[in-house]
Amino acid sequence: MRQPDTSPPARSRRPATVLRPPGTRPATPPWYPPLALVALAADATGSFFPVLLVLTLHGRPNPAATALAAAVCWTGVRAFHHRYARRTLAERRGLLATAHDWLFFVGVLAVLRAATGDDTPLGTALLALAPAAVITGAASAAIHHHLTRQRHHARAVRRVLVVGEPGAADAVSARLAARTDHAYVVVGAVPVGEGQLTSGVVEPGRLPGPPQPSDGAPAAPDLVPDGPDGPTVLAAARRTRADLVLAVPGPLLTGERLRRLSWAVQDAGLALVVAAGLTDVAPRRIRVESAAGLSLLHVAPPLRGGPQSLVKAALDRTAAALGLLLLAPLLALIALAIRLDSPGPALYRQTRIGHRGAPFTLWKFRTMVADAERLRPGLEASNEHVTGPLFKIRRDPRVTRVGRLLRRTSLDELPQLVNVLRGEMSLVGPRPPLPGEVASYGVAELRRLSVKPGLTGLWQVSGRSELSWDEGLALDLSYADNWSVTGDLDVLARTVRAVLDGRGAY
Repeated sequence: MRQPDTSPPARSRRPATVLRPPGTRPATPPWYPPLALVALAADATGSFFPVLLVLTLHGRPNPAATALAAAVCWTGVRAFHHRYARRTLAERRGLLATAHDWLFFVGVLAVLRAATGDDTPLGTALLALAPAAVITGAASAAIHHHLTRQRHHARAVRRVLVVGEPGAADAVSARLAARTDHAYVVVGAVPVGEGQLTSGVVEPGRLPGPPQPSDGAPAAPDLVPDGPDGPTVLAAARRTRADLVLAVPGPLLTGERLRRLSWAVQDAGLALVVAAGLTDVAPRRIRVESAAGLSLLHVAPPLRGGPQSLVKAALDRTAAALGLLLLAPLLALIALAIRLDSPGPALYRQTRIGHRGAPFTLWKFRTMVADAERLRPGLEASNEHVTGPLFKIRRDPRVTRVGRLLRRTSLDELPQLVNVLRGEMSLVGPRPPLPGEVASYGVAELRRLSVKPGLTGLWQVSGRSELSWDEGLALDLSYADNWSVTGDLDVLARTVRAVLDGRGAY
């Protein structure tokens, strides 16, 4: 967990006043220009030099001019899709975004080719343009990795001042502090009304609750005068060197009061963000509308059918069939190694619970001794997942020598390609639970079964057995509500790295 710098500002490090005159734009963070320049340079050179080289080798006329036009078009397409903007630069690995931009880029050049009558062979043109996607994708992933490492140490972040009622401010501060895969680090909180902060966040100021009318009845929060809100929040931002105010609406901070606070904050040049209260909802499912002056968030339902589900099913079965065909020699060698290493069958089958609670037989390579289930009761006290229904032991004595290698490399899961081919599982999804685990599920846990179980998933690419039950459950629920075909492709790409890393596999 990263910790913000809450020490008083030093004059040598930052000017005494962080708030800018009304109407000015917030200062550009020092980490952004170098990364934006690296991204732009990678895109320009990755499109210019390959095109120049290929066209020169094929004896095409004016290769330099054509290469320059390609570089301008490629960087223009990237800029059109806001890939160099501060809020989007390196926030994700960018591989799928790069593929989308490259297809758009090829389409633009195809139109220009038709308009200018260029006669460059199609194969030559694609060969010249393909390196742009590879170089840009690699650069985007590298920049994302660099920025993520910086944020693990509370660098390249946005300093956030939370404003809201104590309970809500504590909840938002704790959630932001629990993870480092985002740009926000809380440096202070301004509670509204009575109550104390319990999250340990610095309290550089406090806003009053609504005034009490003479008859003793509580007044509406919107009747709070302008007086202390703006100056208090701005003074708190100065003391904590915050560059963003995160408002958490509630009974004491809503309507006209929130609106007037936004005026004060934005007129001082600070960014303002309002927490909607929704958690683990993908941005693509949210649409903002305005009605009668109200800002309304439309939340699309999770995908449970339609074209994407059909594409997912087709990709699953096609990939499973190809995988079984291509990996047949490897599967045979693994089966032979298991039989030679310990007595018992090479394959292990077990009843698991799948989509919508339907039981099925899961197949995997045997990694334990043949009578592993009989030995389990004596190991219950060693279970390392004490907060959930899972049973995991880092040094499980039942695991064989070959089994340890198979588990570390996840090769023991390959027979489940048969389950995928039969439609019982998917390539990506939550791992299928045991019937005994499902018996202890509550309403939230049962939502994991709203999608097909998978060979891999967000849990597996985020730490596998090193994650707690609650952390893994949160990832599975997020997947169940927000899955998409492009997201599945991203998880599959991350799975390769997780398998090579081997972290959390035991």
